[in-house]
Amino acid sequence: MGAAEGFRYVVRADGTVVITHHGRAAGTLRGARAAEFLAEVDDDPQLVMARWTGNYRHGNERTAKRHPRNRG
Repeated sequence: MGAAEGFRYVVRADGTVVITHHGRAAGTLRGARAAEFLAEVDDDPQLVMARWTGNYRHGNERTAKRHPRNRG
């Protein structure tokens, strides 16, 4: 799996965490979920943000691209 890139996060004054991907909002976390994210993000920030937003590769993109239904 390739390394996730382009993710950033901002912690607002009220404790809300906003995650962006290439400048576009990818997710907003509040309360306990925000605290859990902040505790986990120190390990590998790009991978953690990709996982929390659901914006990561699953490994089947090439297979799905070649499927007859998806050919255009």
